[in-house]
Amino acid sequence: MVKPVRHLFVAALAGALLPQAAQAADWYTGAEVARAEESWHVAIDASASVTSNSSAFGAVSATIAPFTPLQESGARIRLQGIAGTYTYPTTTNQRVRGVQEEGSAMFGYEWIWREAALGGYVGFNVRNNSLSIPDPRNPVVGTGVGLKTALDFYAQPTARTMVAAYGSYSTLFDAYYARFRAGYMVTDGVYVGPEATFLGDAFFNQWRAGAHVTGFSVGPVKMSIGAGYVFDRIQKSGYYTTVEARTLF
Repeated sequence: MVKPVRHLFVAALAGALLPQAAQAADWYTGAEVARAEESWHVAIDASASVTSNSSAFGAVSATIAPFTPLQESGARIRLQGIAGTYTYPTTTNQRVRGVQEEGSAMFGYEWIWREAALGGYVGFNVRNNSLSIPDPRNPVVGTGVGLKTALDFYAQPTARTMVAAYGSYSTLFDAYYARFRAGYMVTDGVYVGPEATFLGDAFFNQWRAGAHVTGFSVGPVKMSIGAGYVFDRIQKSGYYTTVEARTLF
């Protein structure tokens, strides 16, 4: 019988984090068996991502369960901050350097079952995007506020397998982010498997395909690493690497 699970990662993250201008850095590291004596109300997630296509982003988020523990169904508050930089060529072969900062606050609810978890969120995000030189092609510039929504899902179909999915969308620049993971448990609580990510906005779009190792511990922190191939509409082919961490209080 599959043991009860708790939702161990929800966003950004991206996420893996995201390169260039859509960055909705939301990610998910998986879940692990919950012990009856454990009770957490706050999850702190951190992530960093770099690509050979000249982008580097980092994010920190807090998921708060104000009324019930995280391993039980209940209301959720999610706060997130993202910052990063990227470069890309113009039609005249100049290099544009972009800097992006983003903050978001969302409220939602998470349903926890014996072998699965599903969370839904709605709120707003504020994003600033600046360029080193003007680029008439790029409309994703300046500071704005948008409505942001997100869904995340985690399940253990069998005692040794996991699947996870996360998606978010913001009306600000039509930014979207989606990631899918599957894994097989190679040792207690540690999963290995494929992952795929799709992200973009009003200026660019990108997809990634790779592999991840999720759920190993470094002290009290749960970790995940991923790597693989990335294709960007502007920068074309490249490679990505992500490192993600979560701790619970």
